Amino acid sequence: MSVGQLTRGRVPATARRTARRNPLAIAALVVFGVIVIGAVAGPWIAPYPPDMLHAGPIDGPTTAANLFGTDDLGRDIFSRVLVGAAPSLFGPVVVVLLSTVLGVTLSITAAWFGGVVRGAVARLVDVIFAIPGLVLAVLAVAMFGKGQFAPILALSVAYIPVVARLTQTAASRELALPYIAALRIQGVSNAAICFRHLVPALIPVIAAQATVGFGYAMLDLAAISFLGLGAQPPSADWGAMIAGGQPGLLQGAPEQSVFPAALIVVTVLAVGVLGARATIWAEEKER
Repeated sequence: MSVGQLTRGRVPATARRTARRNPLAIAALVVFGVIVIGAVAGPWIAPYPPDMLHAGPIDGPTTAANLFGTDDLGRDIFSRVLVGAAPSLFGPVVVVLLSTVLGVTLSITAAWFGGVVRGAVARLVDVIFAIPGLVLAVLAVAMFGKGQFAPILALSVAYIPVVARLTQTAASRELALPYIAALRIQGVSNAAICFRHLVPALIPVIAAQATVGFGYAMLDLAAISFLGLGAQPPSADWGAMIAGGQPGLLQGAPEQSVFPAALIVVTVLAVGVLGARATIWAEEKER
């Protein structure tokens, strides 16, 4: 039997057909795709400059000229939402990428070497896991100042333990399979085994965790901006817009807070649905 036959099979064709025929997953993918397109094209399709004062009446309602109304300075909320989509999505993406790369690296190192290395990685992960992400972000802001850099870096570190624990279990299970032993007997280098075989086998688990982590990161970064520790005015960040619209909630002009909040919820739900499908995909692959 060849090494190719010993390797684990790809996702069954029935699983792929089920994913394609899942209307909720397709709807979530479409919604998220539209949001991403809006984030990329926002500066070009926004009807007004995001910081243009008096683009409409102060705290104006939804109209044909101002689709989402105007804020307390008369700025067009729809334009600000479009322009603010990019930084609101960019932050969580960076958090997920950094935490995934670092977490997977730690987990593969622990699973590959075992023993003392596994114990050291486990203790490091436990220490990081003991500090809540928002607390770590606030501490980072106190050290490096307000803005998006410090919270993104802090949350990237805070999310490492979850990624590391999940992928280490999967990596240990993968390394115990016969095809890994066959590769070693054939003299395949350790680097080739890791990058050509082990990492691709972990992709379903990594994808599932990445989608879930994106939702948490988006909520955490929005909360940090809401507290005034993240993106600073006049930035059109969604979290900062929600905070700026608080007075309007009591004055009958909730648009400045409601629309960015609704977009955050919709984005997190869409990514969550995709994450659920990715988790099912990973479980089906394991079976």
